[in-house]
Amino acid sequence: MVSAAHQARLATRREGHRHALATALPPDARCVLEIGCGHGHFLAAYAERHRDRLCVGIDLIGERIGRALKKRDRAGLSNLQFFKMEAREFLDALPSGVEITDVYLLFPDPWPKKRHHKHRLLQAGFLSALATRMSRGSRLFFRTDHQPYFDAAAAGLAV
Repeated sequence: MVSAAHQARLATRREGHRHALATALPPDARCVLEIGCGHGHFLAAYAERHRDRLCVGIDLIGERIGRALKKRDRAGLSNLQFFKMEAREFLDALPSGVEITDVYLLFPDPWPKKRHHKHRLLQAGFLSALATRMSRGSRLFFRTDHQPYFDAAAAGLAV
């Protein structure tokens, strides 16, 4: 049973995410998304090479997002945004006209123990939700050094 206070905190957090995305992203934007962007190394380099593309990075850890924002500001990358959000919350809060063109998921936690597999991001429910927000011809780039996670993800994507 989830308490009313907890439900209120979740609703406030969801509304904050919606507001942050609506404020930062144009209503008909097409963006490149990196899930689990860490300190923003990959996405900052990508945004610098592709200044015509809006790039968005999300991560769960605020300190990482802080560093990524500093990296963006030092490089003067106006086409780069970072948010502290879970991937599913990001999709739920994304304004309706915004489309994702490409997704990068680079070395996510493989949750190697069988009892933890439910925490893996690349599962049918998440992939279905992601697909509804991706534009035609979009691509998913997934990289891992954990072969069992790669095999499970590849099997899920093949369905």
